[in-house]
This record gives sequence, structure tokens and C-alpha cells, in this order.
Amino acid sequence: MPQFSVSASSKSNCCPLWLIWVLLGLSAVHTHAKDVLGVPQQVSLSPDRFSRQLSISWLGGAATTFDLMILRTELNESVFYETLSVNPVSGQHLWNWTSAEPLECTSLSIKVRSRDGHMTSEWSNTQILRGNDLPSNDKCQVYPLDRVVPVGANTTFCCIVEEGKVFDDLFYSGAVMNTTRLSRRTYAGTVVNQGPSSSSGTNVVCYNSLRAKEPCGTVVFVGYPPLLSDFVCETHDLISAVCHWTEARDTMLYGKRRSSYSLNKRDCLQRGQKHKVCTVDHWEGNWTLVAVNFLGQYSLNDSAEILNRVHLVAPTKVSSVVNAWNATVLWQWKYRSYSSLRLVCQVELTCNGTKTNLTVSGVGLQSVVLSDLYPEEDYSVQVRCGAQLNFWKWGNWSEPFTFKTDTYVPEAPDVWIWMNRDNTGRIVWKPLTRRQSHGQITGYEFTLWSAEENVQHTQIFSPGTTAAPINLTQIAAFSSDKIIATIIAKNVKGSSQPASVVVPLRLTEPIALSRAVYTERGFPMTWQSDANATCGHVVEWIDAVCTRDCSVEWIKVAAGQTNVSVVSANFQPGVRYIFSLYSCSSEGRELLQRQQGYVQELVPSSSVLLSTSQQNSDVLLSWGEIPLLNRRGFLLGYNVYNSTGSELKLLVNLPDKGNRSYTVKGLSEGSHKFTVKAYTSAGEDTGATASITLELYADWLILEILTSLGITTLFLVIVSFICYKKRKWVKKAFYPDIPEPKLPGDWSRRQGPLDVKPSSHSIMHIVEKPEWDSSKEALVVIPEEDEDEEGQGMGDEPVDTDEPTSLSYYNQVVDERPIRPRFPDSSDSSASSLDSARTDVTYTGIQTSGSSLVFQLDSQASAEGHQPHADMSVNGGGGGDYRPQMQARAPSDDIALVSPEPFIEAASGGGYKPQSSWHLDSPVEGEESGGRAPSLGSPTSVASTQFLLPDGEEDTEERRQPSSSATTWFTNLLSSTKP
Repeated sequence: MPQFSVSASSKSNCCPLWLIWVLLGLSAVHTHAKDVLGVPQQVSLSPDRFSRQLSISWLGGAATTFDLMILRTELNESVFYETLSVNPVSGQHLWNWTSAEPLECTSLSIKVRSRDGHMTSEWSNTQILRGNDLPSNDKCQVYPLDRVVPVGANTTFCCIVEEGKVFDDLFYSGAVMNTTRLSRRTYAGTVVNQGPSSSSGTNVVCYNSLRAKEPCGTVVFVGYPPLLSDFVCETHDLISAVCHWTEARDTMLYGKRRSSYSLNKRDCLQRGQKHKVCTVDHWEGNWTLVAVNFLGQYSLNDSAEILNRVHLVAPTKVSSVVNAWNATVLWQWKYRSYSSLRLVCQVELTCNGTKTNLTVSGVGLQSVVLSDLYPEEDYSVQVRCGAQLNFWKWGNWSEPFTFKTDTYVPEAPDVWIWMNRDNTGRIVWKPLTRRQSHGQITGYEFTLWSAEENVQHTQIFSPGTTAAPINLTQIAAFSSDKIIATIIAKNVKGSSQPASVVVPLRLTEPIALSRAVYTERGFPMTWQSDANATCGHVVEWIDAVCTRDCSVEWIKVAAGQTNVSVVSANFQPGVRYIFSLYSCSSEGRELLQRQQGYVQELVPSSSVLLSTSQQNSDVLLSWGEIPLLNRRGFLLGYNVYNSTGSELKLLVNLPDKGNRSYTVKGLSEGSHKFTVKAYTSAGEDTGATASITLELYADWLILEILTSLGITTLFLVIVSFICYKKRKWVKKAFYPDIPEPKLPGDWSRRQGPLDVKPSSHSIMHIVEKPEWDSSKEALVVIPEEDEDEEGQGMGDEPVDTDEPTSLSYYNQVVDERPIRPRFPDSSDSSASSLDSARTDVTYTGIQTSGSSLVFQLDSQASAEGHQPHADMSVNGGGGGDYRPQMQARAPSDDIALVSPEPFIEAASGGGYKPQSSWHLDSPVEGEESGGRAPSLGSPTSVASTQFLLPDGEEDTEERRQPSSSATTWFTNLLSSTKP
């Protein structure tokens, strides 16, 4: 391995090495000394509490960069920390810092240190700016105090609570602010974008938790810096200058905080007016105006020659010299310099609210003459003037001066004549206006005179009179063809010129009325030019409803004019006016045309008077005419409505106003309601309503009755005619001849007893037939075949009238029990004998003269178990009836066929009554007698077994015959061909 050895040469090499180390050490010491920075010295504070600005100064040696730190002392909170590059001024560094909070709010600690890159020195000694929250100042405080800030600014307020109290709220203009704690007793809040305050400012109030009655606070004034306009200077006396300007915007700052003004560096004392004025004793030609307040300043400049800015003052000591038709107005000037100045003046004349301007000019002008005035009139006048050369502006108006013109004679009245239809009328004139009367009217003089006879009648009327009555009958006493009426007005100055009108001695025939249409300019009227109208034309109008002594209005049109628009303040809507156009000449007036019209048409004010009447099934509606006063327009027609339901249904529109009736046809019975409305161009009236109830109309009922009577009468006539033509048949059918009885033999001698030998036909044959015809409800007479006693036919021999007739009857009973025709033993057997469906009975031994006996049984009575009734009648060949005198007996067991009731009914009909009672003979009795059985049901007399002829009752039977045949006469009448 190598070995280390030291030699002389090695020593010589060590010396430079040590030298290098020494040099490096010296360099390090020098560098360290250079890296140590100096601490800033003599740190001082200079606060400006009004502007919240703090000026900090210190000595920092050669360093140019420093760190500045500001702390809130009590809470040791950093408020500002920043590295600053500050150039020294006279060896001292200075920095200005503006605090967001007022500097009075709390104590601040300030420190500074030097910096060189990343190297810093030690902090300087701490400097403390003491606030007002020290324990020694224990009262409640709010800052800033009475501060003025511009509109839109942001301001921080702080409240220092009273020592020992607890903070509660901080209010700005009554609103609670958001606050931040700055120290033990201090709290701060910021208001942003502040609005203008009132003239007394905006209150900021601080409350503690106890809500003391007298809280602490401050006032802040929020406003604008000054802003001016319209700055100009002028002269009044051609020597001094008067400058004025206007505040373009209210600063909202008042009192000691308002703006101050200076003109060419001379103060101008101004009040709070918006228009400012400042006076300078001598005209300078150039002016500078400066306005200053707490928030800023504003300036304006102006320059001009003095003769270009002459503004005259108002005239003084105005007076007048007055006449009836004119007046002279005089005045004086305040400055003598105006006497050599060429002036232009304006005079304003006012009368009854109407103003008239008059302009005059002259050097040093001091008067003006006013013409075309009205007598007895009040006027007011004002005067102002200006420099005519280099006119700048009008001077000020003088004070109003009033005067009154003198009185003069009145003007002639406007006169016209109105005639009634009864030869009477009125001379009317328009009352004179104030300008026409030229003074107080004392009266009117009315004269009627005839130029031919030079005769006149004069009357004096009071000032309020506007009409004088006339009578054409009385005027006829003048015996003149031309009578003139004259009116003269009078006042204290004298009489007017006479106004006259020719009185028409004959009434004018009216002419047709045409329609007048109202326009915005009135009622237009036109006419042809008339050379005879030497004094023009007159248009008069009246209310159309007036008929006598009407209130008439008129206008006069100059000759040569051919049209006019009639207007009047008295026109009313809904009133019809009649306009008459007259031509005027020295000979009188002539009616040319007449028109009528409305200013505005309205709906009628009243309805028609509606009435209804029934005409069969129709209803006639009729109504009266609406009075002219209530029409209020031209009637165009009528609308007829059916108002039976809830709504009106239009039935018809009648455009012809002359048609005042309408017939509603085809209505049903019941109640109906109708409404009629008249209408104009403005619409319908309220309408008139009438109701009617349709009943069975009497005319139609009478017509039906008459028709029925007519048909009945015609029918009776026809029947009478037919009966007359067939009178023989009618007599035979209704009144047949009753044959007289003809007896054989000699009745003159006395007859012996009658042969009571029974007839060979006193035998009853009962034939049962099972068939039953339900359609047969009554007994029908069936002729029986002729047979002799032994059953042999009799050939063609005539049938004896005493021979029996076979009767067949049908009984309406349903009991089919076998009939026991013989030997009935009780009433039940009698009833059972009637129960057969059909029974043929042949009666013999009843001596009649060709008659038959018919029994009819009541089927209903048989069915109900009652005893049937039978109608027994004997019909003779001549139509007479024989009714034997018989009396009923009490029913007995011997009666087998019928009950005694039919016989009682038959007996009650009257007829011949035998002198003994009778009863139904039983067949048993016949057998027991050993001979022929007596006749069934045959009545007998004392001396005879035959039927007796009726006595004394033929007339009665003949009268009953027509009634017995009445059921068949009509059929025979229609079917018979016999005369």
C-alpha cells in the first residue's frame, strides 16, 4: 500500500490554502453584515377623523419596501396588512390609509417592518391610535357625527355601547342594520346606496338591551353637489348688471349645508329660492359664477354688451282719460335713462274676461290711446315695454289699472212680430245686452202708426218688457193698408233709433213642412235669391207644441245672402222646432218655406194608449196617437209584440206611423198579452201592454143557433109538405075510421036470454118445442089454421069473427124444466109453466069479433123469479079495443098458467066492466061439469057468457089508437106508395 510522507515541498503548498480560507471567512462576515435589515424608526400617526384617513410616517433607512400591519387593538384582529413600495420624501416614508369605519369607533395598532425580498427586519414599535371606546369614556356614542354624504354612497356607522350595558340594535331611518362587533363595546353596520335625506337629515339610533328612553345616535345628511343652469346677466338702468340663474337640481342640503355662490369672486348672498339673482353695481361684460357645498362645486360663465341686455322695469303710476267710445292710458318710468331710449310697448286690455293686445312704439313712450271701446263698460289695462333696437326681452307688466267708459244712447232693438190664428199677436223685441244698451235702460216706447192717415197710438213699457200685444180687429180702425209698429229704447242719455216692423193685416196661409236636419253647425237653411227682399230675410223658430203667444226666436239675414245655419243656446234635445223663412221688404213679410226638426231625437217619453177587442178568433189591437210633446222625435212606426211568454216576440213591424191598428189572427182560447212600442231613430219607448182573454165568441154561437133553427124550420116545412101531399095515408095511419057495429037480426024487439053454449073451440092446446130462438123477445101473433070442431078444415069459408085465434109467444127464460100444462097445484107450478123455451097456446071459447089476445112477458122479471106481467088487449076488426069489466081475485092454487097481475093491468085500462067478478076457469072444472070447459079467462056477465060490446068508450079507444100505431108510422110513410 502507498505511504504518506511530508517533505519541504508540502509546507510550501499549505500557505496558499490557509489564505483562501481566511478570504472566504472575511467574505462571509461581510455578507452577513449586509443581510441584516434595519428596523423602521420614528413611526408616527396623523389621523383625519372627518375623512377617516390615517397618515403613517417612519424612517426606514435605505430600504424601499415595507410591510404595514394595522390591528384592532382590543380583539387583535387584522384590519390591513400589505407590502408597500414607498419612495422616501426628505428621508422619511409616508403612507395614507382610509378606514372603512370611523376612526373614533375603536383603537388601532400600527406596526411597520422593512423588507428586502424574502428578508424582513423586526417590526417597529407598535403605535396605537386610540378610539373612543376606552373605559374612561363610558357614555353611549354613535359615529360619524352629522356627516354629509352624496346620494348613492355607502356609509359605515358604529355604536359604542355605554359601559356596563349590552348592545341590542342599530337603526338607520327606522330600519335595523346588520352589525359586526369591532371591540368589547363597539358594533358597526354599513348602509349601501343611500337615498336623499329630508331637510332635517336621516337619523341613526343605537339601542342597548335595556331600551333606554333616550338612546344615543347621530344624523347623516345625504344630498347632491350643486348643479346650475340659465346663467345670464342683464341691465335695468343701463348702468348696473343683474345676473340670475337657476338650480337645475335640488341639492337636498339646507341650512348651513346649502350651496354658496360667488360672482366674479364676490359673494352673492342667496336664500333658498330656486331662481337666484345677484347684482353688480357696474357692467363688466364678463362674469363667472361658482357654486360650492359640502359635496362639490359648479361654475358657469357669461359675457355680453350692455345695450344688448336691456330689460325694462314695469311702468308706474298708470292713469287714464275716459270717454264713451275711447280712453287714453298714461304711465311713468322709474329711470330717466328710458326717456332717450326707443321703446316698443304692449297694452293688454281686458273686458268681461276677454283680453285684447295692442302694440305701440316711440322714444321714451309714456301713453297710448285705446279706441273702439263700448260705453258703460268696465275695462282693465296693463302695460309693458322693451328696447326696440337690439330687442332683448319684454319688460315687466305694470300693475292692472281699471276704468269705466261713459254712458251713451242705446242701440235700436231687434223687433219682430208673431201672429196667432185668431187675428191677435204680439210685437216682440230682443232685450238689449249691456253693450247694446250703453247704460241702464229706463223703458221702451211702443207706437202703432199709419203713414197714410198720420195716426199713431203710443204706449210706454217698463225696462223688463219684451212684447206688446196687438189685435188686427182693432187695427182695422185705422182704415189703412199698411200699419207700422215701432219700438224705441231709452236710457239716461236719451232714446235709441226706432226699430220698426210692418204689421200683416191678413194671416199668412201655412205651407207644407219639410224635414230639417241638425248638423254640428246648426240647422242649415238655403233659399233662392229674391230681389224683392230689400231688407233681407228673417228666420224664426218656435217650439212645435206651442199654439198661442209662443216664445219665438229669430235671426235676421242681410240682403243678398242665401243661406244660414240656425243655432241657439236654448235648443234642447227631444224638442221639435218649426223654422219659418220670411222675405222682408218695405211692404211687409212673405212666408217662403217652413221646416221642422230636432237637435237630437230621443225615444218617446210616453207610450200609446192600447186597447183590444175580440173579433171571433182574432184580436184587434188599436192605439191612439202619442202627443207631440212626448214623441221627442219623428215617429218611424210601431212594433207589435206578443208578450204572453217571458220574452217579447215580434209579431209585426208597422213602418207607417199613420196605421194605428193591427189584427192578430188565428188565436186560441185563453189569455193573451200584447205590447205595442213606438220607435224613433233613437229607439223604442217602454211600450204599452194590454191583455185579453178569448172566450167562445157570441157571434159564432148565435150563428150556430140560427143555423139550427133554420135547419129545423126547413125540416118541419118539408115534413108538413109531405104530410099534406099524403094526407089520405096520414089520416088512415093516424086517424082511421072506426066501423059501426052491425048486428044481424031484428034488434027492435026484445031479445031473450043468450045462448050460453060454450064454443067448440074452448080447448087449449099446448105444443112444446125444444128449440129456442133467443132473438125473439116478445109474443108474436101467429094466425092459426082454420079447423072445425072435429079437426077438419073449413075450406074457403069465411072465418067467423068469434073463432079463436092461435097465439104463439116466446118466453125469455132459461129454465128448461118440463112444463105441466094441466092441473097446477101451486104458484110454483104456475111459474114452472112459464119456464119453457117456447110454448104455443091456442085459446078457444073466447068470442071476439076478429080479435086476438096478446100476452107479453117481461123476460127480465121472469129471469129474476118475479111474476111476469102480460099485456092483454082485444083488437077488433075496426081497430077498436074491447076491455071487459073485470075485477081481480086473489091468487089461488087453481091458477096454473099466469098470475092475476096481467089481468089487473088489463082491467085498469078501463072499458066495459061486467056486473060480477070473474076468475080463470080451470080445466078441472070443465071436466067436472061434464060438458065443454068454459072459456079460459073469459069474463062473463050476469045474463051472458059472451063478450059484451064496449059502451061509451069508443072515442077514448079511437084516441089511443094513433099512439098504439106510432111506432110504425114513419116506416110506413117511407115505404108506402099509397096516396
